[in-house]
Amino acid sequence: MSVRAGGFARAGQYVVLLGYLVFLAFPFLWLISTAFKPARELGSLHPTWIPEHPTLDNFREAFYEQPLLQAAANSLTAALCAALIAVVIATPMAYVTARHRSGLSTATTGWVVISQAFPFMLLIIPLFLILKHLHLINSLWGLIMVYVVWALPFALWMLTGYIRAVPTELEEAASVDGAGRLRTLVSVTAPLLAPGIVATALFAFITAWNEFFFALVLLKTPEKQTLPVVLTHFIGAEGAADLGPLAAAAFLATLPSLVVFAIIQRRITGSLLAGAVKS
Repeated sequence: MSVRAGGFARAGQYVVLLGYLVFLAFPFLWLISTAFKPARELGSLHPTWIPEHPTLDNFREAFYEQPLLQAAANSLTAALCAALIAVVIATPMAYVTARHRSGLSTATTGWVVISQAFPFMLLIIPLFLILKHLHLINSLWGLIMVYVVWALPFALWMLTGYIRAVPTELEEAASVDGAGRLRTLVSVTAPLLAPGIVATALFAFITAWNEFFFALVLLKTPEKQTLPVVLTHFIGAEGAADLGPLAAAAFLATLPSLVVFAIIQRRITGSLLAGAVKS
């Protein structure tokens, strides 16, 4: 009887998981369908999942109407720089927080939790005034600074958890063998932290790539705007959207995140397995 109950419970879990996947996939699949539909199908009263006459006109119009390549380059520059800087700063901070537990470590953890609860509206005015004083308004570097500050608390929290999972006995054994602190960190701790560093960098990259509000406020000239901001240009002043080109541009905007995750996900799994073997 218990075996049958366990089977029903597992089947129920799979059903819930399948429903959740369908819920997540529905907007993306509809976006792809819309991107390839001609204008007359987009205005149809009976929309279909699969375009009857698929076309690339929406993609051509999207590139013709807006500077998507320049906007994508701006987003890529901001996201990559923010991810790299956040990881470089957060890694030594996380090591100190994880290995030297004290009142400062507890305060740091509290700061991380509290900072994630701050709404954007409370931060944008002080950030705007600071960047204006530094002459970084309408600058990608000013936006990168904001992204680094925004990603740093969560990156610190993630890396602290990964570092605490690394046994201190490994570092002590390396110290007994004559390795100095720096050699121990580079040769022993860093390889085991590779999955955590990659996952943290991925989080910071995707957060910066998809961010809209700060980019909208801080970047003024069209040649410096990021991709999420440029996507809003497909919506008219009265709220009427150029649906086909908008769907095509939005589809292209989601591809980098999906590709980066697909590539790094394999490396995360491989690094975890390698770390387990070394341990």
